[in-house]
Amino acid sequence: MPAPRSLPSAGPVHYRVEAADLHAHLYAVTLTIAAPAARQELSLPVWIPGSYLVREFSRNLQSLQATQNGQPVALQQLDKHRWLAPCQKGQPLVLTYQVAAYDNSVRTAWLDATRGFFNGTSLCLRVHGQEGAPHALEVVRTPALAGWSVATGLAPAKVTRQGFGTYLAAGYDELVDCPVEMGPFWSARFTACGVPHRIVVAGAAPSFDGERLVADTRRICEELIRFWHGPSERPPHESYVFMLNVVDDGYGGLEHRNSTALICGRRDLPRQGEARTPEGYTTLLGLISHEYFHTWNVKRLRPAEFARYDYARENYTELLWFFEGFTSYYDDLLLRRCGLLDDAGYLRLLGKAANQVLQTPGRHVQSVAQASFDAWIKYYRQDENTPNATVSYYTKGSLVALCLDLALRREGRTTLDAVMRGLWQRCAGGPMKEADLLRVLKSLSGRDWSDEIAAWAHGTGELPLAELLAAHGVTLHEEAPQWAQRLGLRVGEAQGLQAKVVLRGGLAEKAGFMAADEWIGIETPEGAWRLTKLEDLPLYAGKATQVTALVARDRRLLRLTLDLQPPAGRPADTIRLAVSDTAAAGRWLAPQ
Repeated sequence: MPAPRSLPSAGPVHYRVEAADLHAHLYAVTLTIAAPAARQELSLPVWIPGSYLVREFSRNLQSLQATQNGQPVALQQLDKHRWLAPCQKGQPLVLTYQVAAYDNSVRTAWLDATRGFFNGTSLCLRVHGQEGAPHALEVVRTPALAGWSVATGLAPAKVTRQGFGTYLAAGYDELVDCPVEMGPFWSARFTACGVPHRIVVAGAAPSFDGERLVADTRRICEELIRFWHGPSERPPHESYVFMLNVVDDGYGGLEHRNSTALICGRRDLPRQGEARTPEGYTTLLGLISHEYFHTWNVKRLRPAEFARYDYARENYTELLWFFEGFTSYYDDLLLRRCGLLDDAGYLRLLGKAANQVLQTPGRHVQSVAQASFDAWIKYYRQDENTPNATVSYYTKGSLVALCLDLALRREGRTTLDAVMRGLWQRCAGGPMKEADLLRVLKSLSGRDWSDEIAAWAHGTGELPLAELLAAHGVTLHEEAPQWAQRLGLRVGEAQGLQAKVVLRGGLAEKAGFMAADEWIGIETPEGAWRLTKLEDLPLYAGKATQVTALVARDRRLLRLTLDLQPPAGRPADTIRLAVSDTAAAGRWLAPQ
C-alpha cells in the first residue's frame, strides 16, 4: 500500500462512495465541494485514457441532486455530461447521485454480491476550476460488504486493515487514474528492485497457483525496471497494484500510473502441481508485461497531445503506433529476456503478430499513423469492413518497432533499448513528439531515420521483415494458409457456418460472398453437400478447383461460383519464424 500523503483528510473536493445496493448494482456517491464557484460547473468524463472511444459514462448516472446548507440547489443540465449549480458564497456544495455498474470490464464500473470495481471516470464528477486541488476518496464499508477488502493505487489517509476509508489524490487526474477493486479477493505482496507491489485476484478457481503468478510477475517487473533505469535510479512509481479479474472467458487490460486493471480466463491461470506453461498463461504474462511497460511508455512518456487530457471529447494523436505498438513489441520480448519464454516460443508469438498484419488488407489502405488518429472511430468500432480499411497500430506498430530495432542493431551503433531510454531522458519522462524520436535516433545512431519512419509508420508498403530477421539469425518460412485465409474469409461456426468478414481481393469476395451470409453447403459435379465447418470444404470438394457455394442471405438462397485455387504469384500471407543462427539470434533475443 502506498505511504500516507500529507494532504488534508477532508480535502477541498471529497467523494464518498458506497456500494448502495449489490443486487441492483448501484453505487451511491456523495460529492462535497468545500468552496464552490458562484456558478459551479460539473461534468463526468466521456472517455477513459488508454481506451480511445467515447463511451458516454454519464448514461449510467442517475438521481443527481444538489444542496447547500441543507437547501436544494436547482441544477441545470448543459449537455449530455455537464451540469451547472448556482451557489451561495462560503457554503459547501453537496451533490448526491447513483451510478449503475453493469460493465464487467476494465473500463467502467461493476458491482454485484461478489465483487466491486470502478474507475473514477465513471463515478467521480469533475469539479471545474478545482481539478488541481487535492481530492479525497472515501470508500465506505457497509454490513453487506463483510469479508471484503479494498485495493487501489491511491495514497491512504485513514484506512482500515481491509482498506476501507479515505484515500488522497493530488488532483482530479490522479484520482481518476487509480481504479478501485473491492471484494473477498486473493492478495499477495512482493518487492521488485526495492518497489513494493501487490497483486489482487478476484474470481480464481481453487486450482489457482498464486505463488507461481507472484514469482513470474516479480521477474517481469524487475526486468522492466532494469530496462528503463540504471542500478542507482529509482522508477517513477513508489508502489504498484495489479488488479486481476478472472472470468470464464476474457482478456484485456488498462494501464494506470501505478496500477493496472486486468481480465483473464480461469483456464489461463497457472495451476497448482502443474509445471507446464499453458498458452493462455503465457498470454496473461504478456499482458502483465504490456501493462507494466505502460507505466513508463504512455502514462509518463506520452504523446504531446495528451499532456493534459480533455475528458469532454476525443483526444487525437498519430503516435499510438509508437506508444501501443512499441509496448507490444517489448511485452513478449522482455518475457524472453527474463526467461519466461524460450526462442521458439517467442518467435511463435512474433510470427503470429506478423501473420495478423499480412492477413489484413487494410494495411495497404491506411498507415499506422493514420490508424492511430482514427482509433476513436475505427479500431474501437470494428465492423465487417475493418480488416479491409485499417490496420492495428498494436500489431503493425510492434513490427515497426521490430524493424527499427533490427536495423539499428545491424548498423551496430545502438539499439532500440537505448533509444527508449534516451527518449525517457530527453523528454524527462513527459510528453514527446515524433520529432523527439527522430532526434534521439540520430543522436545515438549517427544518421537520420526520417525515411524509414516515413515509410514504415506513415506509408502503406510492406515492411522489410525477411531481410532484417535474416541478418539476425532468424529465417522466415512461407506456410500453407488455412482455408479461411486461402478464401479470404473469416467465419463463425457457433450456429452453422456464417461469414463474419470478407477480405478485400480474396476468392470469397470475387465469388460474391457478403458478411452475415450463411454458408449452407456446396455443389460439385459429384453431388451436393451440407457444410457446417470450413475445414470440411476439401473433404467434400475433392479434387474440384471450383464449386458452387449455396448461401442464404436475408432468407434468399444464392448460388455463388467459388474458385478454390488462389491466383499464381499471390504474396505469402502465412509465415513461420525459426532460428537459423543461434549466436546471432541470441544477441538480439537475450542480450547479456
